[in-house]
Order: sequence, then C-alpha cells, then structure tokens
Amino acid sequence: QLLSVGLPASPGAASGRVVFNPDEAAERGTAGDEVILVRRETSPEDFHGMVAARAILTARGGMTSHAAVVARGMGKCCVAGATEIVVDEARGRFSVGSTQVAHDDWITLDGSTGRIILGRVPTVEAELSADFYRLMEWADAVRRLGVRTNADTPRDSEVARRFGAEGIGLCRTEHMFFEGDRIDAVREMILAESPAEREFALAKLLPMQREDFMGIFRAMDGLPVTIRLLDPPLHEFLPQGAAEIKGLARKTGVEAARLRQLIEQHHESNPMLGHRGVRLGLSHPEITRMQARACFEAALAVRREGVEVHPELMVPLVGTAEELRRQHETIDTTAREVFERAGEEIPYLVGTMIELPRAAVTADRIAEHADFFSFGTNDLTQTTFGISRDDAGRFLPGYVEEGVLPDDPFQTLDQEGVGTLVEMAVRLGRGVKPMLKVGVCGEHGGDPRSVEFFHRAGLDYVSCSPYRVPIARLAAAHAALGERSSSQEAPAREAAD
Repeated sequence: QLLSVGLPASPGAASGRVVFNPDEAAERGTAGDEVILVRRETSPEDFHGMVAARAILTARGGMTSHAAVVARGMGKCCVAGATEIVVDEARGRFSVGSTQVAHDDWITLDGSTGRIILGRVPTVEAELSADFYRLMEWADAVRRLGVRTNADTPRDSEVARRFGAEGIGLCRTEHMFFEGDRIDAVREMILAESPAEREFALAKLLPMQREDFMGIFRAMDGLPVTIRLLDPPLHEFLPQGAAEIKGLARKTGVEAARLRQLIEQHHESNPMLGHRGVRLGLSHPEITRMQARACFEAALAVRREGVEVHPELMVPLVGTAEELRRQHETIDTTAREVFERAGEEIPYLVGTMIELPRAAVTADRIAEHADFFSFGTNDLTQTTFGISRDDAGRFLPGYVEEGVLPDDPFQTLDQEGVGTLVEMAVRLGRGVKPMLKVGVCGEHGGDPRSVEFFHRAGLDYVSCSPYRVPIARLAAAHAALGERSSSQEAPAREAAD
C-alpha cells in the first residue's frame, strides 16, 4: 500500500520497523534489527540513530535539509519533506489521512522516487560491474574538474576513495561531536561560565578530535583533506527534554534549574543566521585553537607513520575580510605553537566558504586572507533566495510544478542568480590571487547540470557526498566534451559564413 510520496532525498530502498527515537534506533540497529528512523525533522543530535537505521523518513525538510545531506553522505536511503504524514513521536505513531502507522510496524522507503510504502518489500543489493570502472576511466581521461567528496568519518572517506574521490572537499567536524560520550564534553564546553571552564572541557575533546582526523588522513593518504571548523549554532548540541537535562545535571553536578537557564540563554530566534560559523570562532577563539591544534597534531602524527597528508582548514560563514583575517591569525599562531613543540612542520592551507552574498561581492578583499575558496552552495542558495532550506519542501515542489521556478534551486544550481554570485566571486578572488584554488562543497557538486556550470565558471573541483562521486566524474567529463565540441563547431560555422 502506497502511503505517500515525499522528496527523494537520498537514493536506494530499504524496509524496516518504525522507530521514533534515535537512541532506540542506535540500540536496535547496532544489535542487527532492521529499523527506519521516523522524525518530524532531524538534527545533529540524531546522528547516532541515523547511522544505525536502515533508512530515514522526515515530515519536514528539503533536499538539502540535515536528514538529506547526512543520509547522502552515508549512502543511506532517505525520504524527506513528506508533508502528508503527521508524526506523533510522543504516542509512537504517524498518520497519513486515516491510515495509522505505529511503532514497530513495517514500512519500505524508496529514496529514488520518494515513495513511502506500508509493509515490507523485498530489495536487492546493487553491484558495480567491470563496465562501470571502464566508463569511469574514460570519463577521467577527458574531464578537467577535480572531484572530491564530503565525508566526516574514515568509513565515508574510504567509500568515497573507492568511488574515485580525489580528496575531501568538506569534513564537517560537528558530526564527530555526537559519537559516544563526547557530547557530554561538548555540552560542558558550551555551558561553561568562564574561559577556564571552557578550556577544561575542550581539553577533553582535543584527543577525540585528533583521533578522528588521524583516521581520515590515513584514509585519504596522499590526497587533500578540507576540514571545516565548527559551523552549527551551539543550541543544536544542547539537551531539550527534561530527562536529558536531568541526566546532564547528574553528570556535571550543575543543578537542573541552572542548566535550563543556561540553555535558554543560547536560544536564538533565527539560529541559521545567528551565532554560528566564524562568529563562534571569534567569540570563543579557544574552540578554533582546539580544532586547529587537533588537526596539526594529527597531521604530524600520521606523517610519522608514512602517510602523506595535505590539511586544509576552512572557516565557515565568513561575510567580511576582517573575520577571516582574525581566524587565519588564530590558526597560524596555533600552528606555530604545535610545530615548535614538535620540532617539525607541515604545509597547510587556510581558506573560507563563500556562502553569503556579501562574501561573494567582496571576494577580492576576502581573497587577500584566503588560500582557497569553497562555495557552500546550500547556504548560498538559502541566503540568496531568502528561503529556509529546511522548510522549502512545503512549497518549492509546487513552484516547480507550476513553472514559477524551472527547478528546485537546492537540487540544481540557480545559474541566473546564485550562479552570477559564483562567477563574480571567482573573478574578484582571482583578480587578487590569479592561482586561487576554487571549489564547491554544496550538494550541487553532485548534480550534472550544476557541474557543467561549475566547469564553465572555471572552478578547480567539485565536492559531493561519496555515493554521488561517480555522477560528478561523469558530469565533469560531459562538460569537458561539450566545451570541446562547441570550440570545434565555432570555426566550422565561421568558415560556412
């Protein structure tokens, strides 16, 4: 029975029993149960449950929502923005019209079409043939654009490398903070009431983050790894329910009432445009210092093992040149301290994401302090259109269906608007630094039509989720062949004229 159709957020198909709690999904999934995590929408604190689940279903969110991006990165089936379903997590059920689906009921998701099916549907594992590898060899022989991956774990890095990724264009450090007990140290850091308390909590996180980076550097031996500094607003890491707050109170020794006050102080009306990204690094430079130190210590450690490492640190949500200058200075100071203690150095780059219109139109000034640009086209689309990517699923499909927009701009780049900002930033940045490396790390890096545009715009590489790397490689080859065909046709037309 077809229940509803949502957005095809991440391809593949999976059947499983419905669960609504990420902790239950993690426990049962790890034990071998086939479960599908159903949420109104996901957040970073659901990550452990998403990893263990067979698939993910959300009632809210678009093609670049948290659920969609994380699922694509893991190669996990996901249907997002299924607006017809009403999720009642407290009662353990969701409904579609008069149909009720309860906790532990079987459902099947088709992430390629967005279909939600009641019951268990047989599926088969996809396999790669020799023809696939031959086709990829042909594509690599003609493409100019490099193809990297967005990966946050050694496993994702290894998968992407098998698919032909030439490095990591985006490593989101925040996902690492939700593994195991480290979320407690993160929350201690956020709720600290003095720099000394914050430094104490960060000291607990440092060895964990260092180990994470070492695993990724090993997986990407010989290839560049771009590590994005902490980006999300801090409230996403904090407990919200009464039970979670009481649990944190027991662990920290801080009264629950006081914890609730501190959590309320971090509340923001519009957190995606609030205290996040570079703004966190400037308000709390100790966070930047910890992450930079973890990166450099990890790079030196794996180099001693014989691993060739090329670290690149990326500052998110930069809107002014001064923001990047200050963060660059903090990173450089940390690097010198690490290298002096170790008695050895390692080359590294510091760059920024271009994901705000202001950054694009002042890219010449920002380039003075950047070794590279990487377009975060998910947020750049969001801030250019003024559309929340997490709420876009409510109306964008109708816009496309009625012809208001030719495509969902979160799936295929809006070349007229967002594309103009990309071209402007490339031109301005390379006007200051002709050899400035420029890439894209938004999900548009895996969309064929968007890849063709990035080729024409002169970018050096695209980066996308691991399972979209073959698509990007093929699309980059198509773009190169199309350009070659156009250049050959032009003289022929002139001769005919």
